[in-house]
Amino acid sequence: MNKPHFALSLIGAFSLTLLAGCTMEPHYQRPALPVASNWDGAKTGAAEDIGWKAFFNEPAMNQLIDLSLKNNRDLRVAALNVDTARAAFQIDRAALLPTLDASAGETNQHLPGGLYSTQNTGPVTYQQYSANLGVTSYEVDLFGRVRSLRDQGLETYLATEATQRATQISLVSEVASGYLSLAADNDLLKLAINTANSQNKSYELTRRSYDSGISTSQDLVQAETTVRAAQADIAQYTRQVRQDVNALTLLVGTTIPQSLLANATLQQNWKFPQTPAGLPSDLLTRRPDIIAAEHTLKAANANIGAARAAFFPSITLTGTAGSESGSLSKLFDGGTGAWSFMPSINIPIFDGGVNQANLDIARDTKKIDVANYEKAIQTAFKEVSDGLAGQATYKDELLARQQDADANQRNYDLSQMRFKGGVDNYLSVLVAQRSLYSAQQTLITTQLAQLNQDISLYKALGGGWKE
Repeated sequence: MNKPHFALSLIGAFSLTLLAGCTMEPHYQRPALPVASNWDGAKTGAAEDIGWKAFFNEPAMNQLIDLSLKNNRDLRVAALNVDTARAAFQIDRAALLPTLDASAGETNQHLPGGLYSTQNTGPVTYQQYSANLGVTSYEVDLFGRVRSLRDQGLETYLATEATQRATQISLVSEVASGYLSLAADNDLLKLAINTANSQNKSYELTRRSYDSGISTSQDLVQAETTVRAAQADIAQYTRQVRQDVNALTLLVGTTIPQSLLANATLQQNWKFPQTPAGLPSDLLTRRPDIIAAEHTLKAANANIGAARAAFFPSITLTGTAGSESGSLSKLFDGGTGAWSFMPSINIPIFDGGVNQANLDIARDTKKIDVANYEKAIQTAFKEVSDGLAGQATYKDELLARQQDADANQRNYDLSQMRFKGGVDNYLSVLVAQRSLYSAQQTLITTQLAQLNQDISLYKALGGGWKE
């Protein structure tokens, strides 16, 4: 084997590889923010600095979230998608380096006598042994096609990783909201039961008055309608409580201990930490969905480089070096060396427009990803703006709802006193009771809406990823 010649060939090939450092990817520039530059009444701060354990500090809710992070199937799939994307990136990155393969073989051939090559020797058996180390079909990346594919794989992996974080944030907020929905429906069910008991007592009093000839049949019917309505609400809220538990079980991904659900109620000092909003540009580094969208955009940008490089020649190297001998015992003796070096060049001449079509697809895909990236920012801006609007107004609404419920309670108490004193008929008591029941229901649903708004703002600002 002419080792100097082979060595020079390999050195020349790898020199080309080292020179192939350029790519034909367009220069990436982050698109401008398609939203206003600030929020109305914004404060400085970062939601992600408040870990989910500190934000969702109610013990039962905290434990439910912890269980979901360990057992939720969507989160498991997201984690496995990250592993898959990481492995795919390793494959793309490995294409930048030559693949070395070692091989060993034995060839046996028997030729009968009488052939042209065996007329003088008679039957002959040939044996050949070989051992080689070689590079097969290694592409010299002169125009950056392989590097662009590597970059695309990296950005796809990073996008998948960010999507996993977005999935966790959504899961944390969904479990918290699901627990609050259970708490609200528990309170509504308790309210419906208490109201039904009270109205049933009133109905019995009215029925006795009717039997005594004091109340009219209309009074009796009106009293019965309130009882039936409350009984229907009991059935409705009982169903909703069971469905809330089912929804939480699906989110958590495992059986939930009854102790975590038994005392779910809004009638406690619920108060989440404040989540001040910074500048809209801060979302670019906080929101995993926006981060994922930008990595997807960068992957599309890299794909354009690969599509451009396909228009240019490509060089492929194949080479082996080793030893060959007719005897296994002499395989590595002097004079048995062998080598081969087979560079090839492929020059695109006519492909029916395939390369141009691939480039057009890559460019259009980037435009689509730009639009998706901008839409992700606009969606985030809208969600944060809604959260800030809720933060500024729910406090006033909740206070008004509480005052309304208190006023209806006083009105109901006065109506009962006037009825017992013979000043008013029982219809005024029923009207006041219905109004009080409606006001109490509205107060509970408003409490739920305010707490869910706090969760939504925390999520919108990128919180819920860190512990």
